Amino acid sequence: MHVALRQKLLNPATTFASSRVVIYESVLRPLLFRLSPAAAHDLGLGSLAALNTQPLAQLTRSILGAVPSKPVTTMGLTFPHPVGLAGGFDKNARAPRALEALGFGFLELGTVTARAQEPNPAPNMFRLPEDHALINRLGFPNDGAHVVGKRILEQRNESPFAIPVGVSIGKSRVVSVDDEAAVLADYTESLREVLPVSDFIVVNVSSPNTANLRALQTAETAARLFGALQSEALRLGHAATPILVKVAPDLADEAFTPLLEVIGRAGLAGVVATNTTIKREGLRTSADDVAAMGAGGLSGPPVRARALAMVARARQVLGASATIIGVGGIENADHAKAYLSAGANLVQLYTGFVYGGPTIARNIAAAL
Repeated sequence: MHVALRQKLLNPATTFASSRVVIYESVLRPLLFRLSPAAAHDLGLGSLAALNTQPLAQLTRSILGAVPSKPVTTMGLTFPHPVGLAGGFDKNARAPRALEALGFGFLELGTVTARAQEPNPAPNMFRLPEDHALINRLGFPNDGAHVVGKRILEQRNESPFAIPVGVSIGKSRVVSVDDEAAVLADYTESLREVLPVSDFIVVNVSSPNTANLRALQTAETAARLFGALQSEALRLGHAATPILVKVAPDLADEAFTPLLEVIGRAGLAGVVATNTTIKREGLRTSADDVAAMGAGGLSGPPVRARALAMVARARQVLGASATIIGVGGIENADHAKAYLSAGANLVQLYTGFVYGGPTIARNIAAAL
């Protein structure tokens, strides 16, 4: 018998993990994929929200077994392992305790905005199964920073989270990028609502689905935004809470380096690399099908090579003390290891979670 196969068969934990993957990929995923992406997401998140109580989360954890441990300490926080959930899945903090029970090592909730807002007109989510990718143009739909902040506080008061839980903040759709004072005030308002209940903050200036948002990545504008946020954090008595910046994979190197230098000079904790891409290169899905889906951010394996390069560049510019979270196309432990080798402290999943199923974070952490 092949040695590797024999080892798997003799390892109950590995066999159990493999069986869960097979069940999801052969039974559950085909059923979910019969639904529209939006409907499948709502069903999945709604199911997790139903488990989002301490007793039910504990039951889920006991059924799935102990979460693998590979502790990482960075930005003053300890992560049980480096595999987290990216922003965008649980925008309204409906299921953080249930997601923790699935085995994620940390969570990024949101993105939230100062003003509550609906999603962009449907259809606004699309699957590219041949590429294990997604396209979305949701545009930060959320209940508003005040409501989400209050929801997180209520859950923390019920019982503490065992993992770091952060929140991503973005620009409200009604605020024009051309009105810089309004933009700074808008981000600052969101920060004020969620900073006291967050272990870290991610500043999202890179979604392609809010008009002209990526203009905030220019070095001069970013410096003023980061300064405003740091001043507000200091005023609130939370200056020690880490702030990271989520960057776009489409940012050219000649623009990315100055932004990194601004982040370094500002003393921010680091970067999340990367967001979704507006490019459509190297896809297996037919060009006609992709064109029919229209605009939006592409996520998954097509982003991975660029995201890895940006992680490496961020580490080179920001140095050893910065925290770098790698995200984009991570589907297995080898992908996670590539990000860690490129310079990431931590990694995040979103599209891999959709295609790989609810135990993917646990399985990757075990393989690490």
